[in-house]
Amino acid sequence: MVRPWRDDDRERWDAYVSAHPAARCCHLSAWKRVIERTFGHETRYLVSEGPGGAIEGVLPMARLRSRLFGDFLVSVPYLNYGGPCAGGESAAQALMRAAADTAADLSVRHAEIRTETPRDYGLRVRSSKVSMRLPLEASPEALWKRFPAKLRSQVKRAQQEATTVSIGGAEQLDAFYDVFARNMRDLGTPVYGRRFFANILSELPESTWICTVRLGERPVAAGFLVGFRDMLEIPWASSLREFNRLSPNMLLYWSVLEFACERGFRVFDFGRSSPDSGTFRFKAQWGASPVPLYWHYWVRGDGPLPNLTPNNPRMQLAIQAWRRLPVAVTKIIGPPIVKNLP
Repeated sequence: MVRPWRDDDRERWDAYVSAHPAARCCHLSAWKRVIERTFGHETRYLVSEGPGGAIEGVLPMARLRSRLFGDFLVSVPYLNYGGPCAGGESAAQALMRAAADTAADLSVRHAEIRTETPRDYGLRVRSSKVSMRLPLEASPEALWKRFPAKLRSQVKRAQQEATTVSIGGAEQLDAFYDVFARNMRDLGTPVYGRRFFANILSELPESTWICTVRLGERPVAAGFLVGFRDMLEIPWASSLREFNRLSPNMLLYWSVLEFACERGFRVFDFGRSSPDSGTFRFKAQWGASPVPLYWHYWVRGDGPLPNLTPNNPRMQLAIQAWRRLPVAVTKIIGPPIVKNLP
């Protein structure tokens, strides 16, 4: 039986996710609170229970609604993963059917379920993205020896400047956000509000960190880290373009990888990329390998698959205009826009 989330499900839900070998951090109930508190979105979390009431699977979803981008469900928005976390195929199938039924009942345009497995759910599948993952060593020294000489020299180039690296929590947020907002403006992408990251740090204080590279006193590169079990991922990372010649981005990633080894993580997730893109090649130079991602879609009326990406020609004019805005302005008008982009 599949039913909606109840307020008293939190502890049982998180206990199930924490024990499930295929679960990701995005399945934790903390993200429900982050999404609700930050964006005000309606969440639709589903629970599959067995005859005795034991949880057999969970599926987190959030509803995004706007005149500009439409009305749809996503599992899970703003993150790379989602989909059913279930103990067996029957529970996973039941959760996906319930997700499609929920989408139909709400009359949304589509539902997007982000998974790592190409299961036959009777839905259309898009597999244009990959997750780039790097197996780690037990020590930073052993990992360093695996890197090619050119990569090591780029890291050393940054280290020879007046750079410092710090890894911490909320005290690093302002530095991270300043770099992140400027980089998003340069990319022509609306920026999340600072509150989004503050809420993540508040909900997951033991498994989230910020790494900042400074040149003198100025932050020039920064990354937001999320750990879960043996994997550390970096969903958001940025550097200032005017300092590219000093390779602060290379120092950022090496510092994060060093931190991951020291903390006992076994895999580093560089995040998703399109194959053969610039970000794909950047991650591949560290030795990361692609893992296919499978996004399943229920679409009302069997219409076309959504295309809410920068590659959509309709967005190119908006991207070019955004790049000309002052960063301070993008921090104000960006969050109300990006809250509805999954």
